[in-house]
Amino acid sequence: MDEKLRSYLTRSLPPTDDWVEELERIAEDENVPIMDPIGINFVMQLIRLKRPNRILEVGSAIGYSALRMLEANPNATIVTVERDEQRYNQAVQNVWKLGVQDNIQIIFGDAIEILSELKEDNKFDLVFIDAAKGQYKRFFELSSPLLSENGFILSDNVLFKGFVADPEKEHPRFQKLARKIREYNEWLIQHPDYVTTIVPIGDGVAISNKK
Repeated sequence: MDEKLRSYLTRSLPPTDDWVEELERIAEDENVPIMDPIGINFVMQLIRLKRPNRILEVGSAIGYSALRMLEANPNATIVTVERDEQRYNQAVQNVWKLGVQDNIQIIFGDAIEILSELKEDNKFDLVFIDAAKGQYKRFFELSSPLLSENGFILSDNVLFKGFVADPEKEHPRFQKLARKIREYNEWLIQHPDYVTTIVPIGDGVAISNKK
C-alpha cells in the first residue's frame, strides 16, 4: 500500500483504549507479529457485520487479535491456539488482565494436532488463520469441517509483503515461503466449496465463504 495512503487510513481509524496501545507497544518492542491497525480494524468491521458467536483463531501470539475480535463482538466466544509457550503465557496474562477469560479460551499446543482433535459438532462461525504461513492449507483443511453453515474463514498475510505478486522482489530468504503462500492463494481461489476474495489491506486478507 502506498505510504501516504497508509498514513491517511491510519489517521482515520477510530480511537483505541489504553490496553490496545499497550499491547501494540509490547508487540513492537518484542518483535511479535500482530495485525497492523488498518488490518485488524477491517477484521473487526467484518465481525460487526457478521456477528459470529463462536470464533476459532489459529495463532494467538500475545492475544491481541482475539481481544480485538472480542471488542468487536463482546458476546462472542473465542477459542485460540498457540504453540509458542512464552507467547501463550503472555496471551493468558493479557486475557485475565482484562477479565475476559470466560469469553476467550487459549489452548497451548500445535494447531494441527489441536484442530485434528476438535469435534465436528463443535461448530464455529468464523475461523481466523494467522499462524505458520507454510501450513495454511493444512489449517484450512482441518478447520473447514468445524465451520458452521453460514461461517467464513479469514487468512491473514496472504500477500506476504508483496512478494506473492512480484517474485522478482523476493528476498532469497523468503522465496520458499512466498511460493507456498502463492500456491495457497491459487488453491483457495479454485476451491470447489468456497468463494474467496483477497483484500489488499494490511498484509493481505483472504475472505473465504462457503458456496
